[in-house]
Amino acid sequence: MRSIQLFQVTENRQIARDTYLLELEGDTAGLSHPGQFVNVDIPGFYLRRPLSVCAWGPGHLTLMYKILGQGTDALGHVSPAETLDVLSGLGNGFSIPEGVSSPLVVGGGIGVAPLLALTEALVKAGTKPSVIFGFGSEDEVALVEEIEALGVSVSITTVDGTAGTPGFVTTAMMQADATWDYVYACGPTPMLKAVFAAAGAPGQYSMEERMACGFGACMGCVLETKEGFQRVCKEGPVFYSEDLPW
Repeated sequence: MRSIQLFQVTENRQIARDTYLLELEGDTAGLSHPGQFVNVDIPGFYLRRPLSVCAWGPGHLTLMYKILGQGTDALGHVSPAETLDVLSGLGNGFSIPEGVSSPLVVGGGIGVAPLLALTEALVKAGTKPSVIFGFGSEDEVALVEEIEALGVSVSITTVDGTAGTPGFVTTAMMQADATWDYVYACGPTPMLKAVFAAAGAPGQYSMEERMACGFGACMGCVLETKEGFQRVCKEGPVFYSEDLPW
């Protein structure tokens, strides 16, 4: 259920190059599944910015964002005690089907954001997730310590080879001595397509797309699926592998 709420900023800290964690206090009742997102009204800008929910609990919300333009740059200057207008509870998130025991979790760049809450949910469900995160370089690596605090090891890849395995997330997938019965992935579309081709297992894929309204009214983020054109913000951002036309 989506709703507009005022959240108070408690912390806004940089955790990697151009990447921040924004800690907020407010009503999080609209959130139920990892992979959902919120739309934040940044003072001085006409359109809200969709941001991934990294973690949440009663009265507490953690968002992860990367500075990509003027809006997110302004967000980087927001200070504790300020309030933000947040449209919460947006999108359909990840689910955990019955019978999944050895899931693979793959994230690329800012796409790792919703995978912290997902990994925590998988651990609580009694599964043994394998996690592979891919970044451009060492100074972009984020959320690894938080994932490992859940008792889950993380394989890192970097395109320039400055941390972990040189190459892409699919490089680590091919080198891994493990089998998976389900795949979860979030990141840029070329990465998702590569993971889809290499996975050999069903799964769920969270799509990145530019959005305006964030709740399905403007039709600005449609994606072609086997079920026809669907809105990433409304029917997604998480889609089942069998619905994707790849």
